[in-house]
Amino acid sequence: MPEDEVAVAIDDVTVNPGAVAGGAPSTRSIEVVTPALHGSGARSGYRREPSPYSALLASDSARTPSERATAAGTHVAVVDLPGDEGEPSEVPERPESLTADRLIDLNRTTRPAPHGGMNRFLYEASLHLINLGDSAKVRAHKAMSQRIQKRFEGGARFVPVLTRKGGVGKTTITALLGMALADARDDRVIAIDANPDRGTLAERVDRQTRETVRDVVTKAASIGGYTDFSSFVSRDETRLDILASDTDPTLSEAFDDNDYNIVAGLAARYYSIVLTDCGTGIVHSVMSATLQRADSIVVVSGGSVDEARLASETLTWLEANGYGDLVRNAIVAINLATQGTHLVKVDEIEAHFQSRVREIVRIPYDPQLAAGSVVNWHELRPVTQHAARELAALVVEGLPVDRGH
Repeated sequence: MPEDEVAVAIDDVTVNPGAVAGGAPSTRSIEVVTPALHGSGARSGYRREPSPYSALLASDSARTPSERATAAGTHVAVVDLPGDEGEPSEVPERPESLTADRLIDLNRTTRPAPHGGMNRFLYEASLHLINLGDSAKVRAHKAMSQRIQKRFEGGARFVPVLTRKGGVGKTTITALLGMALADARDDRVIAIDANPDRGTLAERVDRQTRETVRDVVTKAASIGGYTDFSSFVSRDETRLDILASDTDPTLSEAFDDNDYNIVAGLAARYYSIVLTDCGTGIVHSVMSATLQRADSIVVVSGGSVDEARLASETLTWLEANGYGDLVRNAIVAINLATQGTHLVKVDEIEAHFQSRVREIVRIPYDPQLAAGSVVNWHELRPVTQHAARELAALVVEGLPVDRGH
């Protein structure tokens, strides 16, 4: 045998199986028990010897999920589910939590191309190698657009624009609000001129029809869809539809609450937001029908003492006639293009309305608005557009998402 094998070899020892040291041969019976298998009820005599880890496992099973997670250095969300008195439960994340914002690491290749400004210029000039993303100004614009674009369920939302005094820019504010809404949203927005004293809302856009609210009432039975209804309205560059009031004052006076309900009912079929340019006659029957449908209101105030006072009296009248909820949710638009604005403390006017309504927006002077003619949205001053968009965002935020809330 090689020497390396000899070193590890085991010596052979002869063993006599019948020989037991110190006595005669003997035998012993040993009972062999097979462990019981799951599902077989016949073999149940086997018992496993206690594991040295039994005590540790028993103590760990007595811990709560949060205590075990803390010991392991992890975090587990624990909530109390109905029916489990005091029994916490681990809640997994839902698929909706896997958003693009959470998972995608924005870099030069994944960041969207910037919109406008110097960042866009650098992006194009560098052949898309330099992508700084949108500027702060562009991001703010997109954020406001998202506020305006809030979705609704359960039918149209009605927003009357009103005041007790004429000449404060109520019609202009209605047009601005409608344009800001229509420009940012992808659904339909309409502004109805319900002024019984021959309103001028339709003169703020290039009219494409001579039809009025009176024609809608007369031909209501023949309107079977949006295509039929659209023949009664004029549409501007922002896709705002405007339904004109009667041009004959004697006919306008005949436009009552029943007529308004017919027009509003048809508009509710085809539009998501319905603005109503109300007249100055706050006790007129049309006003009652308008307020009954209102989800929110915009009260227009000028920048003079008497204009601000009359706007505040409008709120008082609404509160006294059971519309306190509308007042608390109202937006006051202060039109700074009216006479006397430069002589009064606008901050004090704003402070007064802050104690009564939800929000206040200042609409700055704009030469195009001051002309009292057609309003071209894209030709307005940027500060005017921003104010109109802020008004639109605040109005939308005050509208119920669902009819049940």
